[in-house]
Amino acid sequence: MRLPIIHPSSRVSVPKFIVCLVAAQVLCGVAGAALAQGAGKPIRLIVPYAAGGPIDVTVRVLAEGVRNSLGVVVVDNRPGGGGNIGADLVAKAAPDGATIGVSAVATHAINPWLFARMPFDAARDFAPITQVVRVPNVLVMNIETARRYGIGNVADLIRFASANPAKLDYGSGGNGSAGHLAGEMFKKAAGIYAVHIPYNGGAPAQLALLGGQVHFNFDNLATAAPNIHAGKLRALAVTTARRSAVLPDIPAVAETLKGFEIDTWWGLVAPAATPAGVVARLNQAFVAALNAAETKTRFAALMAEPVPTTPEQFGAFMKAELARYELVVKASGASAD
Repeated sequence: MRLPIIHPSSRVSVPKFIVCLVAAQVLCGVAGAALAQGAGKPIRLIVPYAAGGPIDVTVRVLAEGVRNSLGVVVVDNRPGGGGNIGADLVAKAAPDGATIGVSAVATHAINPWLFARMPFDAARDFAPITQVVRVPNVLVMNIETARRYGIGNVADLIRFASANPAKLDYGSGGNGSAGHLAGEMFKKAAGIYAVHIPYNGGAPAQLALLGGQVHFNFDNLATAAPNIHAGKLRALAVTTARRSAVLPDIPAVAETLKGFEIDTWWGLVAPAATPAGVVARLNQAFVAALNAAETKTRFAALMAEPVPTTPEQFGAFMKAELARYELVVKASGASAD
């Protein structure tokens, strides 16, 4: 059968709905092909801290947990600048779901008030995916120091500090660190004075405490737990609003100082312009991994509590934490510049 020849000058009227339908089919085909093509491409998950720490370990557990739903997730450690270097890489990555990263209390709540110049805007440059964990901080003393001073709980510490002004000091991982800010909050709430001794990281601060060079620290529970269980450190209290499920016998500071609360958290974010559908897919996969029994068991060994959320819940939480730490950092007088 011969097809009719249509002269260029001829006008053929095609209904608009047919044109739209064909265009939609073409676009869907292109999008589907692109999705299929990218399905085997690994997701890059940037951790703005060195390998081996609690954040890195939990993220690697999750990377394994989403393999069946998202494919390969490659953890890329980019430490430096208090976490700002790695977080900035996430903020400036292509918003296509191929690069995501960790947001932490330091990078997204403390650093914006600690650094005079920030390479990213914590409130606007990221799309929240889900919170990952909450880890209590814990008020700890060298066991021998605690025995020598007769300190067995928070009230004892406050009484001793009140009776011996400026005799106590505490260590932290540096000016503006979570341990420093917790110490300043504690001093203000308790109405006591103690000298702050900053160290170059949490590990040196803990070694100083174990060696009796400082009297108390506010340490990350995951880091302090081995020495607590070994009887080298005495845990006086956790800093969450309520007792921790992993150390139920240890009271919360809030049981003595009403309203006291500070803990460590981290979650996952994507670049700000990442499409909502991509964020939803990532959220679904990581929330499922966080709810898995194996994840809960492995996190419990790190004293970490999984906190799966919606993107909206995590976004609201980070906004509230950013506002809260503005007051804490400014009251402490800490600065990283």
